[in-house]
Amino acid sequence: MHRMKELEKHQTQGEQLQREVLRHLLTSAKDTEYGREHAFTTTKDYDDFVRHNPVNTYEELKGQIERMRHGERDILWPGHIKWYAKSSGTTNDKSKFIPVSDEGLHKIHYAGGYDSVALYLRNNPQSRLFDGRALILGGSHAPNYNLRNSLVGDLSAILIENINPLANLIRIPKKSTALLSDFEVKRDRIAYEAIKKNVTNISGVPSWMLSVLNRVMEITNKTHLEDVWPNLEVFFHGGVAFTPYRKQYEQLITSPRMHYMETYNASEGFFGLQDDPMDKSMLLMLDYGVFYEFMELSGQSKNIVPLWAVETDKNYAMIISTSCGLWRYMIGDTIRFTSTNPYKFVISGRTKSFINAFGEEFIVDNAEQGLAYTCEQTGAEVLEYTAAPVFMDANAKCRHQWLIEFSKTPQDLQQFTSILDKRLQELNSDYEAKRYKDITLQQLEIIPARQGLFNDWLKLRGKLGGQHKVPRLSNDRGIIDQLLILNK
Repeated sequence: MHRMKELEKHQTQGEQLQREVLRHLLTSAKDTEYGREHAFTTTKDYDDFVRHNPVNTYEELKGQIERMRHGERDILWPGHIKWYAKSSGTTNDKSKFIPVSDEGLHKIHYAGGYDSVALYLRNNPQSRLFDGRALILGGSHAPNYNLRNSLVGDLSAILIENINPLANLIRIPKKSTALLSDFEVKRDRIAYEAIKKNVTNISGVPSWMLSVLNRVMEITNKTHLEDVWPNLEVFFHGGVAFTPYRKQYEQLITSPRMHYMETYNASEGFFGLQDDPMDKSMLLMLDYGVFYEFMELSGQSKNIVPLWAVETDKNYAMIISTSCGLWRYMIGDTIRFTSTNPYKFVISGRTKSFINAFGEEFIVDNAEQGLAYTCEQTGAEVLEYTAAPVFMDANAKCRHQWLIEFSKTPQDLQQFTSILDKRLQELNSDYEAKRYKDITLQQLEIIPARQGLFNDWLKLRGKLGGQHKVPRLSNDRGIIDQLLILNK
């Protein structure tokens, strides 16, 4: 296969691929307003690019994006951009509108989908994937955000809206169902549409897909999902870490032929996919029209390096420049490289999803690993969680407070708490130091959440379904205090 030969270049030619992407981006956008202001025409190499271009957050680009949404052309990327992905994963009221150009749509987002299937088939040559239907769970459009010259939706809705019509012959649900905004109505309609189809693969965010699959089980009154879809063989998942949900999926789907493949597809671009089923790391996709840079987050360092200068086992904030007009854009995700030949990584968290109230530098990767180990030791199962600091209670005690919705409650909550706290100290030396003799931090506290609490919180904010999720960690108590009120 031609594409497989191209993907082989990821093994040894990572730097070359990325330099070619940068040249393409600069050449394509040299006559845009942004390109003229930042000397794209005279930029010869990466050092020049850094010299002339500042690192941006959404706030720095917001004004130009708003002008593009009102119809102005050649601002951040050539031509007129019609589609804008409403950012997911944010819990405040401020929405971000990420441009999705035609080139970005096809050569970043769809390219990632094609490669996911290609690599899955390479690893599973006996697959019968195309003998049945793909159940794809996505978000919706948001008409209230649309302007005359632009359309807004969840990224997944934009992909569904623009997909080749022939793809609708092998996917479910039908478009009108897939784009519904009311998740509870959509979940029921998807379940009823899918029950009588030969579903061979499913794609979506693990939490929301699990809700749909549980509804399928309720309607059919079956014991396992393979009793409904005997030819189901793979779940392409992304959006949130799969670890908290894995055991629930393995209980729901007991077929030994079932596979799981992680993808990293955000509103800003498709960045990685799991190319080896025995390796939880993902391959960084280097030829999609995304140029990567990485900001070191270890210690006090904020040094920014290109891909060819990264090191393994360091936490980096990801910075991207793309064919959708994002230039040196801080995406907000943090990753850790597990290999540099090829470049493979795991998502370690979000730049705004952490707890560092006492110098503990506690990140989502610590939380996910700690919970996975604790559940394995105790037989418990976690459905959703969030954690935040208790700065000082009535007894002058400080600690991390966790609100956890269990799908299988531990028999001994105190034992669960102790094991988790000890494991987190093993994973994070800063947390261990602050826990020393309970001087700075006391043992973490766990508050069990009632069933459906996190979904109720999202529903109140109009964020039920799609790609929305509750932040796992917060450095203040805003979110957890809202949830605790609802938990009464």
